[in-house]
Order: sequence, then C-alpha cells, then structure tokens
Amino acid sequence: MVKKVVILDYGSGNLRSAERALARVGADVTVTSDENAAMNADGLVVPGVGAFAACMAGLRAVHGDRIIQRRLAGGRPVLGICVGMQILFERGVEHGIETAGCGEWPGVVERLDAPVLPHMGWNTVQAPEGSVLFAGLDPDTRFYFVHSYGVRKWELQAGPGFAEPLVTWAEHGVPFVAAVENGALMATQFHPEKSGDAGAVLLRNWLGTL
Repeated sequence: MVKKVVILDYGSGNLRSAERALARVGADVTVTSDENAAMNADGLVVPGVGAFAACMAGLRAVHGDRIIQRRLAGGRPVLGICVGMQILFERGVEHGIETAGCGEWPGVVERLDAPVLPHMGWNTVQAPEGSVLFAGLDPDTRFYFVHSYGVRKWELQAGPGFAEPLVTWAEHGVPFVAAVENGALMATQFHPEKSGDAGAVLLRNWLGTL
C-alpha cells in the first residue's frame, strides 16, 4: 500500500529535492502548508534550511508546532530534516540570541566548535544497535551535511516504562547528534534527500515504519 507523505511547506526547506527523493522510494508525496493534509497523512516531513529563529517563525505562522505536537500525541510519524530536526529541541542559540523551539526533546542547538564552518560535505555516522533508519547500511556509509549548529549534548532521560531513544552521533570538531529515533518522532541532521543511494535506503526504512 502506497503511503501518503506530506512535506510541510512553511517557507523554509529543500522542498523539491525532498519531494523527489521520497517519490523515488515509493511515497505519494504532497508539499503543502495545509493543516488538515498534514494531520491526515501517513507521515509528515519537516524540512528546514537556514537560521533556527527564522525557521521557528515560519513554522509557527502555519501552526506547524501545533501540527507536530498533535500528530505525536496520536502516535503519528514525523521526520525532521536538518534545521527541521533542530527545531524539535527546546531552544536554539545563534549569535547570542536564544529562540524557543518546539520542545519535543530537551537540549540546546548551538554553534559547533570546529576550525572550519559550516560543516559541509560527506561524513560517516555512528548509529546505535537496533536502529531502524540505518538498517542495511554499512558503518562507513557517508551522508551529506550542511550546517554550523547542532546538538552537542543529548539531555533526555527516559523514565520507567519508556523506551530509550536511539541516538546516532557524528563528529566535526566535536561530537554532535546526527539522528534520533524516538518512537513516532525521528530526525536527521544530515540531508537524506541529498545523500544519494544511502539517503534513499534511509527514507525507504522510514516509510516502512508508517
């Protein structure tokens, strides 16, 4: 059965390449800011490019923060990509300015401590045992990153009765969170839609969870 996926259009993100990549792996893809469509799709993709504060402003303008919250409350899958992952955290700090995020995970998005920024290009990741997103991919598989900010410390402590989220790490100057698998909420700091065959495997793996 073909899965319906909505890519949330809130004025930020690499929408067309994400649309093509998801269609390539068999999804029925719509790019829209329509709240009903975003709520009713099998999967919602939240992209994001640029500054944290600008992305949050655009997201709130189309009630994207509420859409994400409502979908997750019903156990409905959401995939964040790049800044679309970052805005899922509690807050972002850019140029000394702090902006509230969606708060789905505790933690802060901050500038990477690296000699060269942005971190642009192909990098390996360290995926944990049992990962669904990275199933079938070799440990030396590379993904495409473009960012200067990231989450350098994972702060969520899962309580009794809750499964510990699976956190994938990468390194550029310092270790940072490259992907998270947390029940219905998953996200990648890299761009699977720009990561060729490896990205296609990851997106196909995500579709398989819908």
